Amino acid sequence: MNNMKLMQGNEACAAGAIAAGVRFFGGYPITPSTEIAETMAKVLPSVDGCFVQMEDEIGGMGVVLGASLAGKKVLTATSGPGFSLKQELIGYAACAEIPVVIVNVQRVGPSTGQPTSPAQGDVMQARWGTHGDHPMIALSPWTVRETFDATVMAVNYAERFRTPVILLMDEIVGHLRENIELPKSDELNIYPRRRPSKTRAQGYEPYAPEKDLVPNPADFGTGYHIHVTGLVHDYTGFPSGSPAVTEEFIDRLHKKIAIAQDEITHYDEFFMDDAEYAVLSYGGVARTAYEAVRQAREKGIKVGMIRLMTIWPFADKVIRRNAEKLKGILVPELNYGQLKYEVERAAAGKCPVKLLAKYNTEIFTPSEILKAIENLEGGRIL
Repeated sequence: MNNMKLMQGNEACAAGAIAAGVRFFGGYPITPSTEIAETMAKVLPSVDGCFVQMEDEIGGMGVVLGASLAGKKVLTATSGPGFSLKQELIGYAACAEIPVVIVNVQRVGPSTGQPTSPAQGDVMQARWGTHGDHPMIALSPWTVRETFDATVMAVNYAERFRTPVILLMDEIVGHLRENIELPKSDELNIYPRRRPSKTRAQGYEPYAPEKDLVPNPADFGTGYHIHVTGLVHDYTGFPSGSPAVTEEFIDRLHKKIAIAQDEITHYDEFFMDDAEYAVLSYGGVARTAYEAVRQAREKGIKVGMIRLMTIWPFADKVIRRNAEKLKGILVPELNYGQLKYEVERAAAGKCPVKLLAKYNTEIFTPSEILKAIENLEGGRIL
């Protein structure tokens, strides 16, 4: 059977969600993410799933959290303005440890901005958009096929770590069409919903962590007592004002992700064996950056490329290792400058880091990035 299909990035996202076991979508239509909702509305009823269009973005976020607590794998999709509205409940999901995937197909902001125009301006919001100390996983695909794979991965990580996971797409990849071959269901590794490891008689506590620091609270309606709150809570799930409980709780939220960071840091390196310079890119911009690097190589410039798929937690080790042997790093972004500062922090002074920013609704051309590479090699923009 030929599994080759011409698909849009947004359609591949929906297909990946279904393949990963998502059976509930709640949201509100907003470009350039609308095709995800449209596809889920069409497909979910055929797999015994449920699609709900809510009255607004906040309702869309709330309803998926309720469905997740009731045992469903869930997904919602939005763009910048809706992503802003969802932030309080993203924090609630982080605190209450509710598995959920939020897709943000980025467009130009702030506010209503430029609807359906490509941008990467929500990178820092993905990490710090909701208040307080919390961890975050954010993935940014660069092809239609990787969008499918990254969505499966995002659902798996949400379930495994019981945490919100952000699929940080952009309009370029969301509306890109490519001919891709989808994997068969038996080729996928799907993480199941975690279940309590103890019965009530054995002393079940819904928020008592397992060895991987993740708890196994029961789904609603399965015969267990569970209390869910956005307040700091102890292992029973009920609020606690204890300083010791608070410290342990916030530590655990971070450490459950940190202990697996090497495993969940996904990236590619191209032409890096003899590279003296590197272009660091992500999402749709990485496609243009790759062509620019290829052209630079043809001109004899020793430049490579580091392409991040995992944006958060940030790939400090990858950047630090490469910075030690490079003369400079160029970071092209469709924003005023965001991830560049994380690269600069991780490089820790080992080499200069230069931003190439664009924020006028247009995508980069290979010639723009190539010119910046040539300037980088010539030392004219360091």
